Amino acid sequence: MGYVTTKDGVQIYYKDWGPKDARPIVFHHGWPLSADDWDAQMLFFLSKGYRVVAHDRRGHGRSDQVADGHDMDHYAADAFAVVEALDLKNAVHIGHSTGGGEVARYVAKFGEPAGRVSKAILVAAVPPLMLTTDDNPEGTPLEVFDGFRKALADNRAQFFRDVPAGPFYGFNRDGATVHEGVIQNWWRQGMMGGAKAHFDGIAAFSETDLTEDLKAITVPTLVLHGEDDQIVPIAASAMKAIKLLQNGTLKTWPGFSHGMLTVNADVLNADLLEFIET
Repeated sequence: MGYVTTKDGVQIYYKDWGPKDARPIVFHHGWPLSADDWDAQMLFFLSKGYRVVAHDRRGHGRSDQVADGHDMDHYAADAFAVVEALDLKNAVHIGHSTGGGEVARYVAKFGEPAGRVSKAILVAAVPPLMLTTDDNPEGTPLEVFDGFRKALADNRAQFFRDVPAGPFYGFNRDGATVHEGVIQNWWRQGMMGGAKAHFDGIAAFSETDLTEDLKAITVPTLVLHGEDDQIVPIAASAMKAIKLLQNGTLKTWPGFSHGMLTVNADVLNADLLEFIET
């Protein structure tokens, strides 16, 4: 574990576990969380002999709570700073939610041009575009994201309790098994980060059009999505992303939530491993 300094002077925290000569898997977390959200996957792939790396996005977790740079371009550049510092090659990049947008921008702008990425995986990811537009009627209206911003500014601690207790993990569904520890861990990760980064990050994940990034990616890419995702609607994301990718594979799970990487880790890990080792 340690820190990498970006070109604009931001300290990015990262974890680096496993043999340094093993194939690396790099994990990119969702909003407003941290590298800790990948615990179940990092431990699983570590046990399979892989080198596992995850960083806290700027303004999130243990990275610097800077005021600026909370956009996909900086997110991708920061990830590349970590990859370069650790000299990771032949890496698999896996992104969840906002982290999926980060992966799309990273692979298109940095990973493939530098020859450092071999495969990509988008899990419940935001690409190509979350926001409703004339060309994206399946998206989410701007008013919803404005509501996120207001809730965050008014009472971030309560907002960060309500999201995981409700739609994020599908705990608001009838008959759902609610895991209080999972809710608390989501809250813990969120409150570690900076309010400014989280506020600006809403625009980054909702308004960034990643269509051209997806089109530019040539490495094998797996798109995974839960069919009961209440945060990132599958019709506006996975079902569109798969049509833009040159070498994409789509897999969906009936009834799975946005937070399936945690509450359905056993299923997700098996599918990730199969794709990586194929």
